[in-house]
Amino acid sequence: MKKLILIIIVTAVAFSVQAKPATDSLIPSSSVNRYDVVIDEIMADPTPSVGLPNCEWIEIRNVSLNEINLQNWRIAKTTASGVMRPFILKPDSSVIICSSGSITEMSAYGATISVTNFPALTNSGDLISLISSDGRTIHAVNYSDEWYQNELKKDGGWSLEMIDLNNPCASSENWTASQSSIGGTPGQINSVDAVNIDITYPQLLRSFAKDSTHLILYFNEPLDSLKATNISRYSINEGIGNPLSAKPLSPLFNEILLELNSPLIRNKIYTVEVNGLTDCMQNEIASYNHTRTGLYEATDSLDVVVNEILFNPKPDGVDYLEIYNRSEKILNLKNLHIANLNSLGIIDNIIAVTHHDYLFFPGDYFVITEEPAVIKRNYLTKNPENLIKVSSLPSMNDDEGHVILINENGHITDRVDYKDDWQFKLITDAEGVSLERINCNRNSQDEHNWHSASSSAGFGTPTYKNSQSDSDEFNAATITVEPNVISPDNDGNNDFASIHYSFDEPGYVANVFLFDAYGRNIKQLQRSALCGRSGQFIWDGLNNNNQKLPTGIYIIYTEVFNLQGKVRKYKNTIVVKE
Repeated sequence: MKKLILIIIVTAVAFSVQAKPATDSLIPSSSVNRYDVVIDEIMADPTPSVGLPNCEWIEIRNVSLNEINLQNWRIAKTTASGVMRPFILKPDSSVIICSSGSITEMSAYGATISVTNFPALTNSGDLISLISSDGRTIHAVNYSDEWYQNELKKDGGWSLEMIDLNNPCASSENWTASQSSIGGTPGQINSVDAVNIDITYPQLLRSFAKDSTHLILYFNEPLDSLKATNISRYSINEGIGNPLSAKPLSPLFNEILLELNSPLIRNKIYTVEVNGLTDCMQNEIASYNHTRTGLYEATDSLDVVVNEILFNPKPDGVDYLEIYNRSEKILNLKNLHIANLNSLGIIDNIIAVTHHDYLFFPGDYFVITEEPAVIKRNYLTKNPENLIKVSSLPSMNDDEGHVILINENGHITDRVDYKDDWQFKLITDAEGVSLERINCNRNSQDEHNWHSASSSAGFGTPTYKNSQSDSDEFNAATITVEPNVISPDNDGNNDFASIHYSFDEPGYVANVFLFDAYGRNIKQLQRSALCGRSGQFIWDGLNNNNQKLPTGIYIIYTEVFNLQGKVRKYKNTIVVKE
């Protein structure tokens, strides 16, 4: 009972001592400007503790010249909101915000108030908003565990601290892990406090059409809201012109909602251009000021295909899956899911590609992975904005596995049952080597439609065209071989030959053999292969024993027949080089 009374007394003191009557400098909540109070420290993952209590908390600081009453202010997430009690926050002072169960421990470090329904902070990242009593977002932080910039501190016990409080709209570049020996600086000046001026201009990342007359523009940082409402700063081609209105969206103000003066037309790609917009530090947008937009459509079978798989990464690497839009339609990535099969052969581990609306244009490549930063470190990524982070990928085993794409209706759009022996046979260690699709228009389950990424491409091509890609475009002929000179060394330059066929009718069956200059049969490429009207076979330059052939001239002998008794025979010359 004595312990309970003591806790009540300590808690009461934590509130009563701090709450003071209004002074001449105290201003109403409606007069508080954006960024007058900022979130300057976040303890999202207190375990294991390195000195501070095992509690989640947030610190806010008054960077204005006025005293501010925090009564009915809120710390909010999408799913939860904590309401503050009366508290006078003086200029250049801070207060720790936590749950009622943590106030006793945290009050030892400085002024502390609890909120009802303190929002639980996600370790990996979350969006936190500081909202005034009149409902305006004063500051918001969309933090990520990548902001720690330290793998050890990322695992828990350390807070995230803002570096420069005069640069509040910056994100990862103005936050880092605390340097305090106890893991954080609640109630004190941040351990990383320094001048960190924002001199970079904002960038237009992408656009999404909510409907035919409403667009959302996404920027990499918050914008100056007043300038962002000026409709003359936006233009859409194809006769659309300036919008009717432009509205910055809270809580981050890095999204702009445009209402158009005429509707978008389906199956048409538009370009949005912006000019004269600035971030909250008045850096004006320069390049990266335009993007594509349009109306998306439903995803049908094979609109999107699996294009590249890294299922056996290096010890310091991670798996990734690349998808490709082979259709002529604009799609929405939000409508796509990836999955695999469980031990019973049932579709399992269904994961959304993204929970955000994201346009997927014809011919685009997107890579799904748990750690985009690792992919960028290990491979050339020509389009890093097309790296999509997921909390977890469906398991992709190193020896064999299943990759399944599912659309918004739950239907399979593509499926690949890969095996490690699909890799180039002369590769002794396939760790870190991705498996690339050769032709997006050919069978996903055909092992001959897959090949190891070339060494010259760094053994992987995430976010851009495959190093081993081929197309259906070839010179019309009954049987053609391209190229006619190959060097199967996996350097990305003529590593394999494509044997293209074209027949005047379906139903032909093919046998394909390779002979050396002495007439010896050294490779059977195909036996009793059922052909379509057109197609191709792939030869990797190896013999029947998966050995590399010596430099020389070879003959590809093709014999085709059908059930009507028609027989055709072809000979094509090919050269193998070192």
